[in-house]
This record gives sequence, structure tokens and C-alpha cells, in this order.
Amino acid sequence: MITKLIPKKVFFTSGVGTHPEHLESFEVALRDAGIEKFNLVTVSSILPPGCEIVDPEEGLKELSPGEIVFCVMSRTSSNEPRRMLSTSVGCAFPREINKHGYISEYHAYGETAEDVGKHAEKLARSMYSTWTNEPPSRTFSIPRSSVTGENGDWMTVISAAVFII
Repeated sequence: MITKLIPKKVFFTSGVGTHPEHLESFEVALRDAGIEKFNLVTVSSILPPGCEIVDPEEGLKELSPGEIVFCVMSRTSSNEPRRMLSTSVGCAFPREINKHGYISEYHAYGETAEDVGKHAEKLARSMYSTWTNEPPSRTFSIPRSSVTGENGDWMTVISAAVFII
């Protein structure tokens, strides 16, 4: 018997990490977001029909350390001094519960969290609307921004939609 991997729940989170090493700044960002204990597999942009949105605390209780976890992630890094890094994941909800929605990811340098949040929502709205020829029931985003320091340490900023099968 083949089991379909269709998420039943999703939560949204974000994080920022700084470290002299590029990879470790990503690890610190994952810790800040609460998702460092999982083997993350990035996937594209579909919000499954009937997928329940839960808060991160509830979602994390259903996952185990080392588990393979699917997510839509926006990620950016830099060690350039005084560089604004921003990420966002946007979501467009379907008008009908039996239809799917869309999740978009967007990242930028020099844009505010508000700007990348609006852009991620616009992308999700557009992907949904070009499929259905109607606007989504609603949209939202989870943006995150931070500015790198003066010392040349790496900074990574992430935003993610984390699925629970």
C-alpha cells in the first residue's frame, strides 16, 4: 500500500542567526525559529486542501527530533556590514475547503519586513488567482528582517511554512 504524503497541518515561523561561520548562522536562525531539530526538505508552494493552520508551539509538539519534515522556506544570508536582510513566506487561502491554496517565498536585500511581507502575499495571491480566476479568501505573510553587524559575521534570516503529515 502506498501512503500519500499530504500534510494535515502547517505552522509558520521565522528566525535570525548570526555567527562567524555561514553554515552556523543558518543553524542559529533555525534555532531561533524552533525548527533546528528536524531534517528539513524544502518543497514548492501548495497549501493542501483542508490543511489546518496551527501555532508553532502546537505544531512542534507533533514533531520528533531527527524527523524528515517538509517546509516551504525563504532564506537569505550575508556577511556584508550593515546589510538589511529580509525574508517572508506568504499564503493565499482557497475559497473552497476542498481546493488547494498557495504558499510563496520571497527574500530581498535592503527591503523592510513590511515590504517583503506584502510582496510574498502578492505572489501567493497571484499564483492562486491565475489558477482559479478569482481572488483567494484571504492572504497573510510571516516576514522577518534584520541588519548585519559591523564585524563581518554572517547573518541568515529565514521564514518558513512547516508541514505536519
